[in-house]
Amino acid sequence: MLSLNISDLTNQEAYQLLSTAIAPRPICFASTVDLAGNVNLSPFSFFNLMSSNPPICVFSPVNRGRDGSAKNTLENVREVAEVVINIVNYNMVQQTSLASTEYAKGVNEFTKAGFTEIASTKIKPPRVKEAPVQLECKVNDIIVLGNGGGAGHLIIAEVLAIHIHETILDENGKIDVFKIDQVARLGGNWYSRITKESLFEVAKPLSKLGIGIDALPYDVKNSKILTGNHLGQLGNVEHLPSDEEVEKYLQNHEIKDILDSTIGDANTRLLQIHLKAAELLDENRVEEAWKVLLVD
Repeated sequence: MLSLNISDLTNQEAYQLLSTAIAPRPICFASTVDLAGNVNLSPFSFFNLMSSNPPICVFSPVNRGRDGSAKNTLENVREVAEVVINIVNYNMVQQTSLASTEYAKGVNEFTKAGFTEIASTKIKPPRVKEAPVQLECKVNDIIVLGNGGGAGHLIIAEVLAIHIHETILDENGKIDVFKIDQVARLGGNWYSRITKESLFEVAKPLSKLGIGIDALPYDVKNSKILTGNHLGQLGNVEHLPSDEEVEKYLQNHEIKDILDSTIGDANTRLLQIHLKAAELLDENRVEEAWKVLLVD
């Protein structure tokens, strides 16, 4: 494993490594105004949700690397402590990237990037009409994280109002993760798109008390087939299937075939059982996978 001390790296080297390793990151597409009413629109990938009560988002404009000067967004929120965080989806990602160009102060990136300004309901900065979700925020605090090029300024923004395009809602009025079509920032020029093919579900462990990986049988914990993800699924059950349930599962023809074809060959039987369990776990059929593992 390569081990590096931050003190031995340049700012650019540290940024390249960290921005690639800590990814994907959501994008804060921030619209702000200065005291004169000049509008600025710029994306930031040092961004996330930190609280829901009160609803708090944070993002961090970093000083320009070439001269250590502050970004226009930071200057604006110091003058007018308000910001709209516009959520970025795939349909607007190229325009969003264009808005990151370092135009001179006073140049409106809405116009340069071809976005539509719409008035906010509670604050001065306008919203991006094309954004699927728009968050009107007041700036509660700005925490200076360092000095010079690459130094961040943590902007703590409290959400006052949420605007959502109805087209991304499901039948229950909630945001549909498939319809919103979000993107995220990676390192370099790379982005990721949240598609149906890239999504998967993980059962929340807080909803039940899982038995834990330490409670798994020795041959399961040390399986050459089952991965760490598989073990996590197996350890996230409250209890194992009963002997009666396992016995009933023995009537499954695939399991009977495995047992019949491996009589007298314990190693092959274990391998085939683990392969079948892995297949079921990949389909999120955890209870069935446990039955398979317990048949022998």
